[in-house]
Amino acid sequence: MSKISNVITMMELLQSGRKYSIKELSEKLEVSERMIRVYKEELEKAGIYVDTIMGPYGGYVLNQTIRIPVRKFKKRDSDLLDKYIKEEKDQDKKEKLIMLQDKIKGVYIGSIKEQEELNLKDETLKKYNVMTRAIKERRKVKILYYSYGKGENERIIDPAEMFLFQDGWYVAAFCEKKQDIRHFELKRIREYELLEEKYM
Repeated sequence: MSKISNVITMMELLQSGRKYSIKELSEKLEVSERMIRVYKEELEKAGIYVDTIMGPYGGYVLNQTIRIPVRKFKKRDSDLLDKYIKEEKDQDKKEKLIMLQDKIKGVYIGSIKEQEELNLKDETLKKYNVMTRAIKERRKVKILYYSYGKGENERIIDPAEMFLFQDGWYVAAFCEKKQDIRHFELKRIREYELLEEKYM
């Protein structure tokens, strides 16, 4: 598998909440233990933080909730299978291929719906993961936020909850500048930094 495919597979394994040793992951992905450490670094660059448990019974664990569409079938996969169904002469094999195609179509439709619901892409996903980590660890976040009519302004926020509203993701947080709860749309957060300082 490619590096990207291996990184995604490792994330999918860790999403179960189970602790995996580096050796276990290297055996499952059929790569060296050094590459598993590289994959961990790649995930953390994307804002997905993997906890390391030290000691002889240690390993990697993902305590962060990651809402990301998993790899799904594409329409072209169904179309390619359709070609083989038409060419297949054996009726029993053809029926099995049709059953497989129905499953692929169902997964494809489901993945499109999931993507629409999550609306998490590129930079928005990184912001989402940083905010969910801040909520879990009760850490403050410094943001540069764009307000309509007021332009960009810097805020220190205490993130409390993520929510989806009208196809956009927001973080509900206590704003130190306004001394009140405010809702910040992720796509309007221009810059962000997870601080070491914690909030009560």
